[in-house]
Amino acid sequence: MVTVTILLLVVACALPFVVSNYRTFQLTLVLVYAIALLGLNILTGYNGQISLGHGAFYALGAYCAAVLMDKANAPYWATVPVSAIVCLGAGFLFGLPALRLEGLYLALATFALGVAMPQLLKYHLLEPWTGGVQGITLTKPEAPFGLPLDPDQWLYFFTLAVTLVLFILGWNLLRGRIGRALVAIRDQHIASEAMGIHNALYKSLAFGVSAMYTGIAGALGAIAVQFVAPDSFNIFLSIIFLVGIVVGGLGSISGAVYGALFIQFVPNIADEVSKAAPWAVFGILMIVFVYLMPTGVAGALRLITAKRRAP
Repeated sequence: MVTVTILLLVVACALPFVVSNYRTFQLTLVLVYAIALLGLNILTGYNGQISLGHGAFYALGAYCAAVLMDKANAPYWATVPVSAIVCLGAGFLFGLPALRLEGLYLALATFALGVAMPQLLKYHLLEPWTGGVQGITLTKPEAPFGLPLDPDQWLYFFTLAVTLVLFILGWNLLRGRIGRALVAIRDQHIASEAMGIHNALYKSLAFGVSAMYTGIAGALGAIAVQFVAPDSFNIFLSIIFLVGIVVGGLGSISGAVYGALFIQFVPNIADEVSKAAPWAVFGILMIVFVYLMPTGVAGALRLITAKRRAP
């Protein structure tokens, strides 16, 4: 397992030098989406709280980074922890009233959040900060210390470093006591309460940590795309995130990467197959994935590995 991880890391570091700048940009977005999907998986896959509004936290993180860079001339790297703190607080506060809601009711509440966020960003009192419908244009950072990397390559490595840190933190979090408590609440919330687990606290923290991961992804995404606008964060983004964790595998850390690859590259493949109806092709491919791999890509790979190890 360690050997495979090291090999994948070596391949990931070599990719920017063997592919075009556009492909490097796409791979950067894959890393960004992987962070967002891991955050959503913490909430939905591990804790069982369904969210249809995580695009709102992605937008919040993106605008935190964009406003700081545009209005305060903050360095791009400093905007990432600020976005994390803001989204952690926002997610925790949203999670408190959401404790009264479960299942479809929680999904509708988060759906309302996702629908409202683009309109809030267009609000005229916020226009001096958000740029209104015109959005904010950013400049892609150059490589520091004279490193022989172009901006796309440097941003890829910066995003890769942040991704590795967050995945290691996520792995430690979910494989420990907190992760077991989240799963216990998901599977049997009454029994978990009887065993002394503070359900309300853990569910609120799950919302906060999930929003923090998604906000960090939003900040990195804004820096990579070099532009933010309210219509870039519509409800469709939240639905795409949910599709990503289902295809990648619910309750799986590695599933976030598989889901990110799916939502980044499958729409491009669908567009190449049919220029007239690309989303119809995307829908068909999604159905095929779900039908063939009901536990997601990560679940299918675990099953294949288990069969190979069986005598």
